[in-house]
Amino acid sequence: MLGDVIKRRCEELNLTQTELADRVGVHVRQIRRYERGEQQPVLGVAAKLAATLGISLDELAELDGGPLDGEWWSARRVRIDGRELIATTPVTLRRRGDVITVEGRGLRGELRVWEAERVLTGWYGGAGAPGTMFFALRGEAVAEGRWVARTADGTVVSGSAVLARTREDATQVIAALTG
Repeated sequence: MLGDVIKRRCEELNLTQTELADRVGVHVRQIRRYERGEQQPVLGVAAKLAATLGISLDELAELDGGPLDGEWWSARRVRIDGRELIATTPVTLRRRGDVITVEGRGLRGELRVWEAERVLTGWYGGAGAPGTMFFALRGEAVAEGRWVARTADGTVVSGSAVLARTREDATQVIAALTG
């Protein structure tokens, strides 16, 4: 929520509502209205707010990157040298509206958020072949689903996948999904 972004950045910058209002050129009552979610700033004021708070307009307007934003872990079961292993990789999720960019070691992708269904769908690419992803959200810290890709020889392969806030959660959930 916009108000949460303003409050958080003011705390980080040790900036009072009055100081923020003075720098932006609005009355302090207006800042309070933004923080309570009673009003949204017009574009010119939003640009001044973002500049004063040292963030982009996207970050200010991103009302709620919320739980689907930040550092996560991906986990999937892979076969290496004939052995089944759980591979975990740290990934960064950056939400902008209904789209989440995913970046990690040799991996990048994009997920579309389907809020009503609590589902994420998208694609990934990187060191391996490109593929698709489907995740169902479980709470705010875990998403479980499937990945599908094509190997170098053209075979379509698929498996379970997990996104979680911690490596331990990612590992436990993928182990439970794949037995």
